[in-house]
Amino acid sequence: MGFSRGVAVVFAVLFALASVCTARQESSEGHLYPQFYDRSCPKAKEIVRSVVAQAVAREARMAASLVRLHFHDCFVKGCDASVLLDSSPSIVSEKLSNPNRNSIRGFDVVDEIKAALERECPSTVSCADILALAARDSTVLTGGPNWEVPLGRRDSRSASLSGSNNNIPAPNNTLPTIVTKFKLQGLNLVDLVALSGGHTIGMSRCTSFRQRLYNQTGNGLADFTLDASYAAQLRTRCPRSGGDNNLFPLDPPSPAGFDNSYFRNILAARGLLSSDQVLYTRSAATRRLVRLYARNNAHFLRQFARSMIKMSAISPLTGARGEIRRNCRRSTTPSPAPGEPVILSIVLLFTVS
Repeated sequence: MGFSRGVAVVFAVLFALASVCTARQESSEGHLYPQFYDRSCPKAKEIVRSVVAQAVAREARMAASLVRLHFHDCFVKGCDASVLLDSSPSIVSEKLSNPNRNSIRGFDVVDEIKAALERECPSTVSCADILALAARDSTVLTGGPNWEVPLGRRDSRSASLSGSNNNIPAPNNTLPTIVTKFKLQGLNLVDLVALSGGHTIGMSRCTSFRQRLYNQTGNGLADFTLDASYAAQLRTRCPRSGGDNNLFPLDPPSPAGFDNSYFRNILAARGLLSSDQVLYTRSAATRRLVRLYARNNAHFLRQFARSMIKMSAISPLTGARGEIRRNCRRSTTPSPAPGEPVILSIVLLFTVS
């Protein structure tokens, strides 16, 4: 009787505590703000900035890779660091998707940031927030705009291979398809064109634009919207077959500098990817934005920052949802079954004991 009564009391206390904690956490759901870690991990931003700076100093291309990592995360299930999860018995990693396989990178840098943060303030800073901060810091390091990053995201316990395959815009997507994929994330045409300007830094593989050089519409001819001399130059290192992983700068005039020369390339029919050039050739609305950003670098940089803040707020996990991973590649706790109360695991634990 005494034991049973004691267990009942423990259950009651645990349930009450869980209810109070959940209520407190849920009261702040959906609210991201730059000062989120000011008390719990005051050096968080400094640590992220330092590790990113070292990584970019070692390899300039890493800046673009970290921006892209954040983008590919947010377009699948929201900005929840699902892209970082490795495959496991319960997870098929997004790293295996067509947009990511043998392409997406920067995971080692994220691991390095996370390890430094865990030493400073264990189980506090989410991997999702690391991605948002690293993308901002990478942009600043290459000469791009600065912005305050809203923080407070939590990490997903699951990944979506199908979401990664279907939601991320592809280099050969038509403009209507790209527009639709952005709209599904709550992003408009202004966001689409400004965020495409992230291609002012970084590299692309031959396999991502080969079709433009040899068989754009299935008729065996090159893409007529691509400057002929530029196409000839690209063919020297991007043959009809082989050389899939040969790298080319997305913005040859300033491949490591964050500026508006990407848009000037498009005006000159020298956008490397089809998804770049269609911004000028397939829509009057996007064409106006390309011309605007090509003329006014400051305007582009301001809008890029605004659109990055907007993108980084896509469906974040906050409050009691998700978790704070200790290792960005693995979920700290298994994802509960749909509809399963969290308290059930506590009850089962005591029952078994």
